[in-house]
Amino acid sequence: MTVPGRRSSTFTRLLRHGFTDPSAAAQLLELPDMASVRSDPVLLDALGATADPDLALRSLVRLAEAHEPDERRRFLDNLITAKPLRDRLLGVLGASEALGDHLARHPRDWHALATYESADLHPGVADFERGLADATDPVSLRVSYRRCLLAIAARDVCGTTHVAEAAAELADLATATLRAALGIARTAAPDDAAACRLAVIAMGKCGGHELNYVSDVDVIFVAEPTGGTEEAKALQAATRLASHLMRICSETTVEGTIWPVDANLRPEGRNGPLVRTLSSHVAYYQRWAKTWEFQALLKARPVAGDLALGEAYTEAVAPLVWQAAERENFVADVQKMRRRVVDNIPVAEIERELKLGPGGLRDVEFAVQLLQLVHGRSDATLHSGTTLEALQALAAGGYVGRADAAQLDEAYRFLRAMEHRIQLHKLRRTHLVPEQEADLRRLARSLGLRTDPVTTLNREWKRHASVVRRLHEKIFYRPLLDAVAQLTPGETRLSPKAAGQRLEALGYADPAAAMRHLEALASGVSRKAAIQRTLLPVLLGWFADSADPDAGLLGFRKVSDALGKTPWYLRLLRDEGAAAENLARVLSAGRLAPDLLLRAPEAVAILGDPEGLRPRGRDHLEQEILAAVGRADTAEAAVAAARGVRRRELFRTAAADIIGSYGTEENPAEADAGALVDQVGDAITELTAATVAGALRAAVRDKWGDTLPTRFAVIGMGRFGGHELGYGSDADVLFVHQPRDGVDEQEAARAANAVVSEMRRLLQLPTADPPLLIDADLRPEGKSGPLVRTLASYGAYYRRWSLVWESQALLRARPMAGDTELAEAFIELVEPLRHPREGLDDEAVREIRRLKARMESERLPRGADPTLHTKLGRGGLSDVEWTVQLLQMRHGWEVPGLRTTRTREALRAARAAGLVSEDDARTLDEAWVLATRVRNGVMLVRGRAGDTFPSDVRELAAVGRYLGYGPGHVGDMLDDYRRVTRRARAVMEAAFYDA
Repeated sequence: MTVPGRRSSTFTRLLRHGFTDPSAAAQLLELPDMASVRSDPVLLDALGATADPDLALRSLVRLAEAHEPDERRRFLDNLITAKPLRDRLLGVLGASEALGDHLARHPRDWHALATYESADLHPGVADFERGLADATDPVSLRVSYRRCLLAIAARDVCGTTHVAEAAAELADLATATLRAALGIARTAAPDDAAACRLAVIAMGKCGGHELNYVSDVDVIFVAEPTGGTEEAKALQAATRLASHLMRICSETTVEGTIWPVDANLRPEGRNGPLVRTLSSHVAYYQRWAKTWEFQALLKARPVAGDLALGEAYTEAVAPLVWQAAERENFVADVQKMRRRVVDNIPVAEIERELKLGPGGLRDVEFAVQLLQLVHGRSDATLHSGTTLEALQALAAGGYVGRADAAQLDEAYRFLRAMEHRIQLHKLRRTHLVPEQEADLRRLARSLGLRTDPVTTLNREWKRHASVVRRLHEKIFYRPLLDAVAQLTPGETRLSPKAAGQRLEALGYADPAAAMRHLEALASGVSRKAAIQRTLLPVLLGWFADSADPDAGLLGFRKVSDALGKTPWYLRLLRDEGAAAENLARVLSAGRLAPDLLLRAPEAVAILGDPEGLRPRGRDHLEQEILAAVGRADTAEAAVAAARGVRRRELFRTAAADIIGSYGTEENPAEADAGALVDQVGDAITELTAATVAGALRAAVRDKWGDTLPTRFAVIGMGRFGGHELGYGSDADVLFVHQPRDGVDEQEAARAANAVVSEMRRLLQLPTADPPLLIDADLRPEGKSGPLVRTLASYGAYYRRWSLVWESQALLRARPMAGDTELAEAFIELVEPLRHPREGLDDEAVREIRRLKARMESERLPRGADPTLHTKLGRGGLSDVEWTVQLLQMRHGWEVPGLRTTRTREALRAARAAGLVSEDDARTLDEAWVLATRVRNGVMLVRGRAGDTFPSDVRELAAVGRYLGYGPGHVGDMLDDYRRVTRRARAVMEAAFYDA
């Protein structure tokens, strides 16, 4: 009798043996069918050793119940007395609910686990063919297949075979199954069988001898006519046989399915014929095949049908496979394939994706295959379709470091073992790590992790995934450093030719120069060289991920040469996680940021500071610049200091923009392109205003001391006033002054003009820092008018002579430097002009439209593509800005939100006021942001301003990368730009011209 309040001894014993529901387990053991074994300690010990004791017991009870009484007794007796059977059967039942279901339907199949001879340990194709020999139709084939699968799973879960051997056995079973299915198809259609020779070529994991428990079996079919048969009829017959074979394996019957047979790796994919002749295959691969198709052919292996024809196929395509790395777009194709795989994973699943996610199985397979394609052209030892064999061959040949290969081998085996156990549970095709605690516990225990199984599993999984995630460093780049450093005697290294081939395959246009840079950076026994050898493998991978890896590496060498003796530089890159990646992104994204950095390399410290990429505010910048001006002895020295701050802050802004656009391993790219545009516009505008204020202070102090004879203010116009400056923008300004009390007007005017001339001279002096061009052409009378006017002179001009375009230009007027009260008085003066009460009259609207039409016809540069010119082209900046500015001038008097100098802000106000629809506002905003991003990207890439996309292929690709387009997607970028701006032009014509 059980004492009240205490658990029964059975309950405790079951709990100790790993049961999670001891009460249910105790009830199952009490069933009459289990009477002969319920108290046998051997059974409980064996159940406790399984991945899921509860599942194992439930499935065992179902299996026992499925037998007749006499057979049940013999079965249970065998189970208790024969340890090999007990371990294998219960091991399978505790790991696979699906195979437990199979045994419940076919109880006599437990005999497949009873034999335990040496020949049974490593069966081959012939053994599996014998196991399937009795199958005469799809249903009996499934039963026989599962019986064979039962034995593979038993060896696997008991540790008799390791994961690679289990994968090879699964591939051999698939081979035997394809042969059996083809036999059934031939028997059903003897005339078709006689009309053709048909070969089945295994691809993918089956071809590579590394199949999963549940996976598509990828195949390609090749056929030739038999003697006297017309080719067309032979191909029709072969197609019927191949289609029947696929249905036999793939269709769902009362016994379920085996696996889908997938022929989509064939030439032209699902759009191409299912079966081709050998010559047709070869012709396709010679003329039309893409890089990924040659990568797939690495694993091609004849498995069924006419094996002589299959061998002829593999012999014919093999030379083409090993020439793939010489193809023109090989690097871009390879990068595109990997990125497409990652991009197609749902965001919610990416962290649980064992195969395709970062640090997953595909990373290893993809990298190994890439190195095979690069180096296999001159080394036949690399011609293996099996990932682990190929990895070993790469290590033996010196293409991968031995220690690194061993680490990757271990990680790959662990991840494949996880994948096997996850699929084995319900025999479903999945690569997602489960989320439920019970599933994770079973998975962990099936891998032998018994102490705190779930925590241990997660830790080991993350550890191995981390090893794989650093795979580019380990197997692509570190051997290159070993080749130039030559520090370990006796270690097999890459030859110079192999190193050059690898660099070329990874995107370096000048491998010889790249090797020289690596040698200069990493050779020798100094501490500096040792740190470089640690850093460079990672950096090379980040450079290769850009549009111009060569420029990235060259820039890194220049920065390292400049800062090599500075103790903090390499320590910063080594110890500050983000600094090295940020530097790699910045150096390889174009010319502007590296040029700014190389003029003062110590600015690299910005990249390691968590707050370093955040733009500095106006007050902070002005305070720093004015303090530097105050310390300088001359005006030239003062403005040189101010321009030095400007250069550093331009670098900070460009670096933040590049890193936000590219993203890093820790932080994805900024999804809101408008936020990046606003960040750049605000940062450069604030910086320009602070620099102008510094130049003004320097010009005044040099000649007049602290006080100029006239009050003086700088008014920002155009993009400067709109807070929309780009990297290459001039500063559009107006200068206004007001003589101080008692100062002669002519003296005040001379002083004001002298200050303007001196400011412009100082800001454009030839130095290492980029000049700041001051453009005052928007002033009254343009270039013909005086550079500086008094407030009264501006008032008189605007009252008497002002044209409508000048009122439009004043929409952007904003105080930027100098006397604040005077600047505000100027803004008050022009307010009625730019936001006229009751809006514009009809004549003014017509005049603005005439000006816009004339500008479109006259100002677009000759030969420029109007669909791709960011400023004056169709749907570009001018179209959007004139549309918004017309709304401001017509409705600004009654809509306060329109009284802003910023285009996007005004557009939002117009939408809120119902002046434009939400869709139209979104269309105009998208076009304006995109055109601005293109201009910024062109400046970052080329180092000089431009309003059109670059014509140079590499520069165009770099602009594409900045805009978020991967390798090979330049055409998509241009198509998207044309589409977005075409829609914006349609909105502009309706809103601006009332078309």
